[in-house]
Amino acid sequence: MGILRISGLKARDVAQAVLGKLPKPRYADYLPFNDVDGTPLDQGIALWFPGPNSFTGEDVLELQGHGGPVILDLLLKRILTLPGLRIARPGEFSERAFLNDKLDLAQAEAIADLIDASSEQAARSALNSLQGVFSARVNHLVEALTHLRIYVEAAIDFPDEEIDFLSDGKIEAQLNEVMADLDAVRAEARQGSLLREGMKVVIAGRPNAGKSSLLNALAGREAAIVTDIAGTTRDVLREHIHIDGMPLHIIDTAGLRDANDEVERIGIERAWQEIAQADRVLFMVDGTTTGAVDPAEIWPDFIERLPAKLPITVVRNKADVTGEALGISEVNGHSLIRLSARTGDGVEVLRNHLKQSMGFDTNMEGGFLARRRHLQALERGGEPSAARQSPAAGRLGRRAAGGRAAPRAAGAERDHRGVHFRRSAGPHLLQLLYRQVSFSPPSSVNVH
Repeated sequence: MGILRISGLKARDVAQAVLGKLPKPRYADYLPFNDVDGTPLDQGIALWFPGPNSFTGEDVLELQGHGGPVILDLLLKRILTLPGLRIARPGEFSERAFLNDKLDLAQAEAIADLIDASSEQAARSALNSLQGVFSARVNHLVEALTHLRIYVEAAIDFPDEEIDFLSDGKIEAQLNEVMADLDAVRAEARQGSLLREGMKVVIAGRPNAGKSSLLNALAGREAAIVTDIAGTTRDVLREHIHIDGMPLHIIDTAGLRDANDEVERIGIERAWQEIAQADRVLFMVDGTTTGAVDPAEIWPDFIERLPAKLPITVVRNKADVTGEALGISEVNGHSLIRLSARTGDGVEVLRNHLKQSMGFDTNMEGGFLARRRHLQALERGGEPSAARQSPAAGRLGRRAAGGRAAPRAAGAERDHRGVHFRRSAGPHLLQLLYRQVSFSPPSSVNVH
């Protein structure tokens, strides 16, 4: 099946020209699709969605015909003979839906995320975002903050009124509840970001430590060439896998050493570039060459060159040769895993460690996908500085100094944080959705 969608003011003209009539709204009509001379090009189902009750908010005509490229091309050429029509730009249907307030920005972004989803869990979470789960959470926060602002500003502006706008501590309790909700949304957004963007893990270490063997074990296939010759891997190798739904980008790198060979030297420089951009480094150690487990003792120069605060997992390889007990332990703040990349023993422990180290939750029913800009807006909206002393507090104190409203004003002074938090957090949260309702439909029509 092939589908053509026409959106805009000229959609009616397309229906009359190609179908010979305007179909009944929201009913499937089986009709011939006619050429300029009236001869049928195809026959299929036509659907008519008059605006604003359509995906884009404009008049939309959908033609569902046979999916052969020749048939679709003939039908498309026929439609484009009509004046005022053009091919839609990529994503333009979603853009028009956003501009006509049929979708907010988070929902529009979710369409692309749904199309690009690399796992079932990512697809389900993207669909939740498209259906408004994420937007509803943000709207709830904005409404709660607006409610707080109304009461606090009323206490500021009308301190002498007999109406008790604020009961002692009430607003602060509500504000704490809102901030707790914001923390929960941020935690879910971090999970959604992991699900969308994944985690970048770089395998690094000396030559012949078993880095490529570990890449193959994690990937479940022979992605890298493995030999006993030191320096076999000279360039960066990338594999994309999933661990219980979490995308993982594994980078195998050239063995780190002082190299005279120009090609190997370039590979080592690329290895350090990948390390600098990693979310976590797997420091691969050949267990047959050293009994040390502390990375600073194994290779101090390597540890000193690593970016500050970059998480490291020490992987002691070749446990099948050394006879070391498989498993995971902690050494000076670093995780230590003993395994055999050749046999695969202990690799599952590493998989679980990677998932847990990123805080990934495999039970995300009702979760949503999130982008970096979503996380940034949520972080800015909940910054501690949002609750700093505001001018409202000074006004409250001055008004409370000489009137009978002093007790209420004093309570409001304690609760003035709600005003400043709303003013600082609200705009950041609204940036997530950014609705825009003023849009005039253009005269051109999109064919999709």
